[in-house]
Amino acid sequence: MNEKKRLCLYDAQQLATVLDRMAGQLAGLMPGNRDIVLLGVLRRGVPLASLLADRLHGLGVGPVRRVDLEVKRYSDDLTLLYPETLLKESACPSDVDLAGKTVVVVDDVLYRGHSLLRVVQYLALHGAAEIRSAILVDRGVSLLPIHADICGLRLDVAPGSIVEVHVPPYEAELSIELVTPGC
Repeated sequence: MNEKKRLCLYDAQQLATVLDRMAGQLAGLMPGNRDIVLLGVLRRGVPLASLLADRLHGLGVGPVRRVDLEVKRYSDDLTLLYPETLLKESACPSDVDLAGKTVVVVDDVLYRGHSLLRVVQYLALHGAAEIRSAILVDRGVSLLPIHADICGLRLDVAPGSIVEVHVPPYEAELSIELVTPGC
């Protein structure tokens, strides 16, 4: 039998500390109260962006506007669902003017870099003045010259293993699990 093994690497309390640190680093990158847009990449980047926005507000950074953008590739589960990275422009509200804004792309896992590259291209075409990225987990295996400006955790895991980020409302509790192939 080839069952997958699961190991909880970080629980909600540990990740709250990680998110606090990420918000502090973001605040340091954006001195003053500039017009900031936190762009959550659907799915799990959206609630993570909301968590970071709350923390930034608590640090006196703002105003912070929240928008969401749907990007489809999902390569960290190692079953590439879409051969090309698809970005759904209609997911970004049409009333959001990104021109001249500082935009922080928030996502759960940076794996190969395809999704983040596509989002950066989209934001550049829409006139964002400054583009930053805040990623909860960097797997450290990007194939493109893409990096996270703010990285919550770097997890170097064996090929074939999957980093699963669990974020409410999609899962019951905030956590990170490592899923490895069984023997």
